[in-house]
Amino acid sequence: MIEDNFKEFVDIVKRLRVECPWDKEQTNDSIKSATIEEAYEVVEAIDNKDYNELKKELGDLLLHVVFHSVIAEGENKFKLNEVIDEIKAKMIRRHPHVFGDAEVTGAAHVKKNWEQIKLSEGRENLLDGVPETLPALQRATRLQEKAAKVGFDWEKKEDVWKKVIEEIEEMHECERNGNMEELESEFGDVFFALVNYARFLGIQPEYALRRTNKKFINRFSYVETKVKETGRKINESNLEEMDVYWNESKKIFK
Repeated sequence: MIEDNFKEFVDIVKRLRVECPWDKEQTNDSIKSATIEEAYEVVEAIDNKDYNELKKELGDLLLHVVFHSVIAEGENKFKLNEVIDEIKAKMIRRHPHVFGDAEVTGAAHVKKNWEQIKLSEGRENLLDGVPETLPALQRATRLQEKAAKVGFDWEKKEDVWKKVIEEIEEMHECERNGNMEELESEFGDVFFALVNYARFLGIQPEYALRRTNKKFINRFSYVETKVKETGRKINESNLEEMDVYWNESKKIFK
């Protein structure tokens, strides 16, 4: 039974909190970075379609949910049952088309209702729920998505692309004028506009850039390997030689 397994798991975490010197010393603050790391490891397993690894990483992430709750319970902040009760109530409240009488026309309608319900729950600002700690590309995407759900959005994809070109031109103008103070801001505007265009194309920019990073690592590693095969180190090569190997790598890692 899932219920029995979960209770046994919670009891293990509670025992570790009492008997293990390391677990005893931890706080919500001390393990927060590890929580983020575990979440990224879950994403990496999904990206790699490694479901055996995903099973393990989800377990690690579950450990953090329980551990954070056990720490809070020991400090009389809240209990694990309250965490579960909160999320249960939220899922029911934000899905009136499933648990109530509301009707929806599709996934987009569901998302729009979700944001409206969140505002009715007492949130003062639509964008308050986007954590500052998110990676910048992902945060830009979420900010734009939230604004779009209440109608603050472009109507045509072509106009979004024009905005990208406009922002690039403004960035170049700053560079030409030597206005370095404004250049960083304009560079950020280019990224933000590109994120918007990616949203219209149905692309997640955070995932797209991660994929490109991985591709670059694979290709450059190939270049390093080929240079090493000649008995030299990468810094003993030259751009002309590395370009030859780079072009070879492009046929392998696409």
